[in-house]
Amino acid sequence: MLIITPQAAAQVVRAVAEGVEGQPVLRVAAKRDRDGSIDYAMGFDEPREEDTVSLQHGVRLLIAPTSIELLNDTVLDFVYMENEVDPQFIFRNPNDPNDQTVT
Repeated sequence: MLIITPQAAAQVVRAVAEGVEGQPVLRVAAKRDRDGSIDYAMGFDEPREEDTVSLQHGVRLLIAPTSIELLNDTVLDFVYMENEVDPQFIFRNPNDPNDQTVT
């Protein structure tokens, strides 16, 4: 299961408060690239019948069945990266051979 940190959840809640209409639900998706690494995407969406839905730190998350395995044990965080001015969302995924995030 994907885990969202309190910092990432707080940023999602801020984004919702700044103008996302309706009852936004955060969809997180992943797909394996040709080199074996994992590409990630996220955005607000409507739930579908086949989605896995969870609630973490006040944020409803949607994950399609095609992304479940790739996102297993993944952590979505919001951090300052080395040499970066602004914080950013990052995915820490032990299943991704190219994951170079520092814990």
